[in-house]
Amino acid sequence: MSSGAVVQFGYSRHPDQECPSAAPAHHAVVVVGAGPVGLSLAIDLAQRGQPVVLLDDADRIGEGSRAICFSKRSLEYWDRLGVGARMVDKGVVWNIGRIYHGADQLYQFDLLPEDGHKMPAFINLQQYYAEAYLVDRVAELPGISLRWRNKVTALEQRNDQVVLMVETPEGPYRLAAAYVIACDGARSNLRQMVGADFDGQVFEDQFLIADVKMTAEFPTERWFWFDPPFHAGRSALLHRQPDDIWRIDLQLSPDADPAVERRPENVRPRIARMLGHDDFDFEWISLYKFQCRRMKRFVHGRVVFAGDAAHQVSPFGARGANSGLEDAENLSWKLVRVLDGSSPASLLQSYDIERSFAADENIRESTRSTDFMAPSSPAEARLRQAALALGRDTAFAKRMINGGRLSVPSVYPSPLSTPDGDAWSGGVVPGASLVDAPLATRDGAATYLSDAFAAAGKRFTLLQFANGAAIEPPADVAVIRIGESEPLADRAGLLAKRYDAAPGAAYLLRPDGYVAARFKHPTRAAIDAALARAVGEVWS
Repeated sequence: MSSGAVVQFGYSRHPDQECPSAAPAHHAVVVVGAGPVGLSLAIDLAQRGQPVVLLDDADRIGEGSRAICFSKRSLEYWDRLGVGARMVDKGVVWNIGRIYHGADQLYQFDLLPEDGHKMPAFINLQQYYAEAYLVDRVAELPGISLRWRNKVTALEQRNDQVVLMVETPEGPYRLAAAYVIACDGARSNLRQMVGADFDGQVFEDQFLIADVKMTAEFPTERWFWFDPPFHAGRSALLHRQPDDIWRIDLQLSPDADPAVERRPENVRPRIARMLGHDDFDFEWISLYKFQCRRMKRFVHGRVVFAGDAAHQVSPFGARGANSGLEDAENLSWKLVRVLDGSSPASLLQSYDIERSFAADENIRESTRSTDFMAPSSPAEARLRQAALALGRDTAFAKRMINGGRLSVPSVYPSPLSTPDGDAWSGGVVPGASLVDAPLATRDGAATYLSDAFAAAGKRFTLLQFANGAAIEPPADVAVIRIGESEPLADRAGLLAKRYDAAPGAAYLLRPDGYVAARFKHPTRAAIDAALARAVGEVWS
């Protein structure tokens, strides 16, 4: 059985290892963990001009497909990091999901029913491909020192830095950093080193993952079954991946023996019953339990936690990896501002506030999914039975059926956001992320708001809907002006509709694409005040 597209990286000695222990080499940022979150964060920092050291205790990628569902928001982020097109080109694009009860379809849903977005709602892509593309991007950037087989074994926090002990095949060395970002996964060693732990719930029900290689005519959609005829009394999920690989998740009983259940000779009959044939090969088999847990705080002095090191949710809903990428995007611009002195160190507390809110939201949704899939009480079981019985014919019951609510970006109740001072009937509220829309350049070429935002250079950006007059923006704030006589035009009218914007309106966008403030009738004074709040000068 293949373990996927394994890529081996060689260990290389670094000049930092020559430094005496009494005076270890000092770097502004050390990121620990070269998974999708750590790699993306390192790339983001480097593109913002911040050199970074990236350590990983392994020297290979490709141990099974692991995370496979990446959201529109993640793809937009990766696009700004220079890898979005490659991810989409390789990935399997999908927007449609179907929910079944037994052999009958209850309903279907479309995650992106409207046109005018550059990126699809989701792609399915094996994590080893995502990591390989990110590693390739790292190699293109001179500001990243990626060190394989460098394992952090000890951590000492001081007032002005963190000192790490790093073990390598040639022995240990010490490394100092102004900030350390822990992206070292669910079993994070750094989390233990700062004396923190997870709070939350581990559910008893188990799920079997089988990645199988086969040729099939199934459409490129997400299919979820409750009580299917091939797996009575349990749930099942089917996703297509690239290379004719299909992800199958099968719910098992809480008392199932993992060692027995993951044996290929025991998995094969289950999959054959589902598919109706035995013409497939195994790529990867694993088991997991639902876990909905997080750290109480994501910021511990000069050590900041992101991704699975900070929080865990069940895989249904694709909230794990996507949430971790949102952590990276949220943290990178704030960390750079703190390091260059343009914002106070307390700005990092907004990372804890915003991403803790998102983690709680993801855990809440993931827990609800788990409770519906695996009821833990007679009352929950009766509720599920009633919802499934009514789901084909009633809208309210459809809303109750939960096969995993798919990942969407959070709307932050953030201290960095300026509350609306004008009356809006829609649009993108402060604390919400940028919503894409099609645009046209002056020569008629098609483009998108997401492209214009990326071209603005990872800065605060003022999105102006032109009415003839232009407000001079604060220093180092980019401007995107939309209008028929401007470089970009909203020919389809979708941008104005999605932002509830009449001529003269403006949005102040953060470097991560979140709305800091919006104005029906902007003034320079109002923009200055919103910017001061968004960079942490007001609430700190």
